[in-house]
Amino acid sequence: MQYLAAALVIASCGSPRPSGAKLTVAAAANLTDVFAAVGTAFTAKTGIDVVFSYGSTAQLAHQLENGAPFDLFAAADTEHIDSLIAAGKLTADSRAVYALGQLALWSPAGGISELKDLKSPQIRFIALAQPDSAPYGKASVEALKHFALWDSLQPKIVYANSISQARQLAASGNADATFTAYSLLLHEKGTILKVDPASYRPLEQALGVTASSVRQEETRRFRAFLLSQEGRAILWKSGYLLP
Repeated sequence: MQYLAAALVIASCGSPRPSGAKLTVAAAANLTDVFAAVGTAFTAKTGIDVVFSYGSTAQLAHQLENGAPFDLFAAADTEHIDSLIAAGKLTADSRAVYALGQLALWSPAGGISELKDLKSPQIRFIALAQPDSAPYGKASVEALKHFALWDSLQPKIVYANSISQARQLAASGNADATFTAYSLLLHEKGTILKVDPASYRPLEQALGVTASSVRQEETRRFRAFLLSQEGRAILWKSGYLLP
């Protein structure tokens, strides 16, 4: 199916699974690392396989609006979840804020101790996700404007479709620094600076179960697991704050 052409992660624990028990979860790109761990733990506990499709929040929301066969949507904001609930695509009673994201600046080569160091001529390109489609990209612009850096740094900005792609631009050397999710940088080398949360609107990340899902029971078990003490512990260890 074309909607699952994005990176897929299948959680498994090596033993036979109940027939037909497989969930499809649309997940914002910042969740790439943590949902791999969540999926593995969930499958080990329940025997239910999970397939994840990652992308920017706006892209995934658009797919859901056009009938993508997802069972659950974990976004990087609340606005897209609320809009899909209003459109009847997600069930209102399943809405929940599951995590608070942290925006971070990463320079693989180091040499940065604060945001204003981005003005250095050694920093030629700064990657960030498209602010119109990715909440972390929008937060990045808000932070730069808060610190009165946007006008001077805008010529250096290169845009990516998602924050995971923004991270890849820096990892590959095509950008000297990048704004991305702190959760995607836990194992990276170089300089990592958490951006002052007072400089951007809170990254409240919400989820919802799709109204058309034929696996309501299994999907709600995944939702319950993510919101449980075990699921929250995985989110916390992966660089998220908890609501």
